[in-house]
Amino acid sequence: MDSRIKRLFNKACTGYALLADGDKILLALSGGKDSLVMARLMAERARIFRPSISVEAVHVVMTNVPYVTDISYLRDFCNGLGIKLNVLNTSFDETTDTRKTKCFLCARYRRKALFTFAKENGFNKVAFGHHMDDFLVTMLMNLVYEGSFHSMAPSMSMEHYPVTLIRPLCLVPEVLISHYAEEKELVRQITPCPYEDTTKRSAMEKTLSLLSGLHPEARQSMWHAIEKMWKL
Repeated sequence: MDSRIKRLFNKACTGYALLADGDKILLALSGGKDSLVMARLMAERARIFRPSISVEAVHVVMTNVPYVTDISYLRDFCNGLGIKLNVLNTSFDETTDTRKTKCFLCARYRRKALFTFAKENGFNKVAFGHHMDDFLVTMLMNLVYEGSFHSMAPSMSMEHYPVTLIRPLCLVPEVLISHYAEEKELVRQITPCPYEDTTKRSAMEKTLSLLSGLHPEARQSMWHAIEKMWKL
């Protein structure tokens, strides 16, 4: 399990040119299993001589959202990896745009705080823990609910910030991440957000599972379709 997830992680970093010599990378650490695994693999990768990269983690606390994260666990986790943890506090005012849901506004201001911190502190890349299933579910959601064929990308230059967003777990199926997190005894430190609406995503996750049951190579076939889309 350990070698397989690392192989897919390294394949993504190399195949999609996610890392370059001199990169200063900020790791978005929500406290969920995906971000914990991503941070662990990135911290290990930073100890390799080439390419020479440096990493720090950041955890964003939304002060007006009632959920609890054990910051002390995240600090101990990062200390064990030999990386610094930065904790940011921010909030959002839902009256600024009544057309948007609380979930949308929370995500917008969370990312704004994260990317602003990256810009002000000299980070040129921000890493997120999105895995292969996230990419495929997003594709299905856009196809079914929006009538368009697109998904996330392994890397993306931000329009209003001088940083690049990278997703080094893009080739790793969620099941491998779950097994790896259990094997390494990583403790999920985030509780469900009371504003999060996962109805559509949950439906597409079930659809992805159904498709995989019908055809063992469904995930790979769908991934190849996404790759072809990026080349258009």
